[in-house]
Amino acid sequence: MALDVSLHDGESQDSLVRRFQRAIQMEGILREAKASQTFLSKRDAANLKSRRAARRKRLGRQYTK
Repeated sequence: MALDVSLHDGESQDSLVRRFQRAIQMEGILREAKASQTFLSKRDAANLKSRRAARRKRLGRQYTK
């Protein structure tokens, strides 16, 4: 994944860093890196998958009302 953030005219470096951090959040790069740091057994992976599915289902019902 290539992430391109360039400095705009008159933009401070602080706002450039904020835009870069926001872009990383939106792309999910940091989340993927943290997830791959630890080993998950098949059982833990299955539990995590089911919890995520339940959360998606729960959130999906919340916005359909």
